[in-house]
Parts: sequence; structure tokens; C-alpha cells
Amino acid sequence: MTLRISVIGIGYLGAVHAASMAELGHEVIGLDVDRDRVAALQAGHAPFHEPGFDELLQRGLDSGRLRFTSDYAELADADVHFLGLGTPQLADGMGADLGHLRSAIASLTEVLPARGGAPTLVVGKSTVPAGTSRELAATLEQVDGARLMWNPEFLREGFAVQDTLVPDRLVYGVPSGDEQDERVAMLDAVYAPILERGVTRLVMGYEAAELVKASANAFLATKISFINAVAEMCEATGADVTDVSRALGMDDRIGAKFLRAGLGFGGGCLPKDIRAFLASAEDHGVGDALGFLREVDAVNGRRRTRMVALAEETLGGLEGRRITVLGAAFKPDSDDVRDSPALEVASRLRAAGARVTVTDPEALRTAQRRIPGLCTVPDTQDALRDAELVLLLTEWREYRDLDPVATADLVASPRIIDGRAVLDPQAWREAGWEFRALGRPDSEAPEAPQNPGSSEGPVSSDEAITPGRVLSPSGVRVPA
Repeated sequence: MTLRISVIGIGYLGAVHAASMAELGHEVIGLDVDRDRVAALQAGHAPFHEPGFDELLQRGLDSGRLRFTSDYAELADADVHFLGLGTPQLADGMGADLGHLRSAIASLTEVLPARGGAPTLVVGKSTVPAGTSRELAATLEQVDGARLMWNPEFLREGFAVQDTLVPDRLVYGVPSGDEQDERVAMLDAVYAPILERGVTRLVMGYEAAELVKASANAFLATKISFINAVAEMCEATGADVTDVSRALGMDDRIGAKFLRAGLGFGGGCLPKDIRAFLASAEDHGVGDALGFLREVDAVNGRRRTRMVALAEETLGGLEGRRITVLGAAFKPDSDDVRDSPALEVASRLRAAGARVTVTDPEALRTAQRRIPGLCTVPDTQDALRDAELVLLLTEWREYRDLDPVATADLVASPRIIDGRAVLDPQAWREAGWEFRALGRPDSEAPEAPQNPGSSEGPVSSDEAITPGRVLSPSGVRVPA
């Protein structure tokens, strides 16, 4: 069944969702107030790096099922509208700014009467505080035939195409949590090719659906900060945090994912979402119950401070010292530098007087926009030349696969700090490097980690995307 679908907000989440819905066979129009972004997407130019998205976008455009606009009037005929708008942290507090969502609902209420009361479904995808759906529904459902439901996304940057077309679960939020609600059948029609593959679908109340997403992000952030707090204890006692995390991960009640110590989490989701979750709890009078999230946030920030301190200890001072930072994005397979730990460390080192060179396979343009004047070098070997200290801060595969012997010939002094626990200390030390890492002894050469991956989720072979391999409209994985 082909539906007419709109996606309002075509940033990272919305653009991927729009192209994915076209891949499922629907007629899709994406809307954004940023006319430059609209023009770029309409021309087939992705405004961000995401494996598999370029091919997905082009197939949607070539098929005629996907287009983009800045005019709400062009959405009037759509059967289903997805809200993929950002909910950034408030400028004057920890809570989520819902201004973009409220504006979109207001604009929809102006064009939806043109449907003459025909059933119209509006589906929220954004991460929002509990209670948001009911607030927005009260405004939207003044329009005859319009109904709201919440369908939170669980995308991982670097895996967004996979996570949209082959999700591990679909969560539907409707007012009463009733599976017989007419909204459920409408959204089932949208996701029919996915549901036919046996993906689990969970129907629940508005507030539960909102809390699933907020809770998931808070739990993952807590797990990352927990092992990083343990790493602080390891540094104080001489233990190796990789030994501790490996043993913990073998307990199936705990699991190994998100349990590797390092520089901590960043990006546009976890940091602001845990703060918004805490702010929402305080608004509901249960702030003490989630008060531990303040320390989760604080532990994460301390990792960045500790990396700068470790660099200073290693060099005996930072003024005028040449430091190469491997990585600018907050995680590999992304060009997103929002709240990037790597970029913040680079910025702090510059402020302390170091001569910092940053390299990254995809994120240098966004890094330069974030920090004007930042010295960036695209080629890894060129960036490494004459460095007195190398910091591995984003675990791109090309950095994980560096040859320590060949790399030693490029630098002025073979010193490296592994901020992501992805390198083999013994191999680097045997090649003559002074090797240091957060939470690991400086003098020993313990066994390398068995499951290297991102602190935003392991990047292991069983999770890797094959770019361009996605679902066809029939729901079968096919090569691009």
C-alpha cells in the first residue's frame, strides 16, 4: 500500500527517515525551513556524512517518490506526517526546547483543514519530555480528522540507514495504549514491509513511549560513565580497566556493549537528552530519583579534562608543543561534531598554548565551522609529520589500523595517548612508542581489547553496515 507521507524537519533524523520511507515504496515529501538544505537534498547532495545515505537518497529522487520543499501548503494532501525536528537544550536551562515542534504543529493546523476531515496521522519521532505528546495533541486534534501518535527513533549515527529499515523494535505511543486504536493500523500501513519481516512492535501510552527513548539514552550514558568512573579508580590503583570491563562484559546481566572506558560520549543526543530527562523529572517532582544523572554528566566531562592533563604530563608542558589529534567527529562514520569530546580536547589544548593539528576522514569541514582557525589536515600521514604527541580521540578504522612502526617514522617523538582503548599497547611499545591510555597502566603491556568499538556502541564486524545494502520496497535486503 502506497501512502503519501511528509517528513517535517530534514536534518539528520528527518532526511534519513524521508529517504527510507521512499525506499519502502511510499510517496514522500520532506520539508525544512532551511532552503539551502532543501536545495541540496533535492539536488542529491547529502548535507552530512552517513554510510549508505547518499545511495538511498539518489534512489528515492530517481524513482520520483522523494522530493523536498519549504512550503507547508505542499503537505496538505499527505496521509501521514512525521515530525523529525530537533529538541536542543534550552539556552537558559537543562530542559528540552520544544519550539520547533510547536511551530510545526501550528503550521500543520493551518493546512490540514484542506483534507476535509479525512483521517490524517501526525507521528512524532523526536526525543521529548514526558507529557509533550498530550500537549501537542490538544492543539493538533482541533483539526477534524487529525490524530497524533509518538514513534520514537533509536538511530545510531553511522548506522542510521540500517536502524531505520531494519530496526530492533518499533514503539508506538497512543493516548490510552490501546492496540485497537485506529492510529496503530495507520502506522502499521506505513511500516508494513518492515513488520512483515517479524520486527517487534510495542504499543503503549504516550508517556511510556516518550520515556522509552529518554530512558534508553540515560541508561547508555550511565553505563559509559560507570566504566569511566571505574577507570579513574584503576588509574589510582594501578589496575587495567580493560581487564575489568572484559570480565564485567561476560556477565550476561551486564553485557559488553557501551562498557569500554575512554574519552566518553558526545554528539547531539546523549548529553542534552540526559539533562532534559533530569529536568523533566524535576518538573514532575521526582528530581531526586534521577539525581545520579548529574554525576553521569560530570564523569563524562572529567574524561576530557583528564585527557588534557595526561597530554600535559606526557610532554611536561603544552606551550608551543606540536600535538596531532586523530579525529574530530564525536564518533566514527559520522561528520557530527556536536559536543565532540575530541574537538573539545583539541580546543583546550590550543587554549593552553599547544600547536594542535586535527585530522578526520569526514568531519574537518564541520570542525572548522565549529572552531574557526582550527588547523586541520585531511591526510593522516601529513597530519602526523613532526608531531611530538599523538592523541587518538575518535576511533575511525584507519586510525585503529595504523602501523606503529611506519607511523614512528613520521613523527618527531613517538608518543601516543589512546583515548578510545582500541590500540594494542604491546605492539606500539615494541615499536618504540611511549604509550599511555585512560585507565591503563603506563608500564605494562596487557592483552589488547577483544571487542574494540565506539563508546557510542561497539563498532564490531557483526554491527557494521554495508553501505548501500538496504530494504527494497518489498522488504528484502538488496544491494544498491
